Amino acid sequence: MSWFVRLQNALPQHGLSRIAGRLAESENEFISQLLIQGFAEIYDVDLDEAEHDDVDDYDSFNAFFTRALEDDARPVAPGDGTIVCPADGQISQAGKIDRDTLLQAKGHSYRLASLAGPLGAGLENGTFCTIYLAPRDYHRVHLPYDATLESTFAIPGALFSVNATTEAGIEGLFCRNERLVCRFETAFGPMLVILVGALIVASIETVWDGPQSPYRQEIRTEYLLGYEKGDEIGRFLLGSTVITCFPQGAVELDDLEPGKRVRMGEVLGRINRG
Repeated sequence: MSWFVRLQNALPQHGLSRIAGRLAESENEFISQLLIQGFAEIYDVDLDEAEHDDVDDYDSFNAFFTRALEDDARPVAPGDGTIVCPADGQISQAGKIDRDTLLQAKGHSYRLASLAGPLGAGLENGTFCTIYLAPRDYHRVHLPYDATLESTFAIPGALFSVNATTEAGIEGLFCRNERLVCRFETAFGPMLVILVGALIVASIETVWDGPQSPYRQEIRTEYLLGYEKGDEIGRFLLGSTVITCFPQGAVELDDLEPGKRVRMGEVLGRINRG
């Protein structure tokens, strides 16, 4: 086990994240600008595509971190058969769900039932894609395809980092962290979009009303809300991971090798009409 993983085990993850969250939401000019400017410099954040390209335009670190982009910065791939990427980031893993098993990293796997609970039903032997959002990335999450939100399942948990080092060092990482499982119904069947919390993530937010993170208990909520491909559905306050799952035979993913950079709105795969 690496020193980084050992350190995370020793840290008061939720306490540290809540303190960071209070600082991140502060509109005190000294605090907010200290955090924003330091973060932008450390992570080489590019604001050229942001709706507001001057750090002085943001009232808090949270406003900066969840910044909107210019309207034409992320064109959504057209076509009834295209599935689009839900977020900017890097492919962690993608491929087939082996019965109920997804690949986390070399030598590590986890079960769909453990990840998504009852909302994972019907996705066995399907396909999945895991996208890691680094701190410098755009942190809003969008819908991969036209769909109706049917249910969400808020699951409390740990807040381990979700970078490659931790993925390789902690068995069942995504099943241990706090997460919000969102189940949609589409023209090709059920689709999951799962927002996984991580260390220093102060909140997982959605565009619909629902449980507020940090989650204290498991909460399932029913909905009947329609959204179109590319619509914003949520956001992270600091880096994390999005996992999408599709039913067996429904979607053919593009060549998504681990480490590949992706951007929201790009083609992730195509509906299998055969």
